[in-house]
Amino acid sequence: MLLINILIVLAAFISMEAVAWFTHKFVMHGWLWTLHKDHHKKEADGFFEHNDFFFLLFAIPGILCLFLGISNNYNFLFWIGLGITMYGATYFFVHDIFIHQRFKIFRTANAAYFKAIRRAHKMHHKHIGKNHGECFGMLWVPLKYFRKNNSLL
Repeated sequence: MLLINILIVLAAFISMEAVAWFTHKFVMHGWLWTLHKDHHKKEADGFFEHNDFFFLLFAIPGILCLFLGISNNYNFLFWIGLGITMYGATYFFVHDIFIHQRFKIFRTANAAYFKAIRRAHKMHHKHIGKNHGECFGMLWVPLKYFRKNNSLL
């Protein structure tokens, strides 16, 4: 049973990358652009952005699954909620802390994967409008961003 629960957590975590990509491309750069645009083009001073509201939207399914799973003797919903929550924590560390440096730590990570994540995200932010974007995911990075001959190096 432990192995099944671990697999459920992993499946939920991995699935969240697809959910994040889809939501970023079609919701954040679509009908909810008004909340996301200040993330691409700073409109006001301060620590928080309108874009930070997406944290709450993404947290709701995880919290609901955790609550319903605990209420039902730690059934599969708890493990799904745990995977969603772990992805949310990873997103916060990778996107907000590592990439955007909202807290000035993890500045010198030089592993190829971390450089590729930064390159891909830099290409995403190259587009300040809602159209013509690229690299909507967070953890999955296209291979072209690992190349050393990339002009962003």
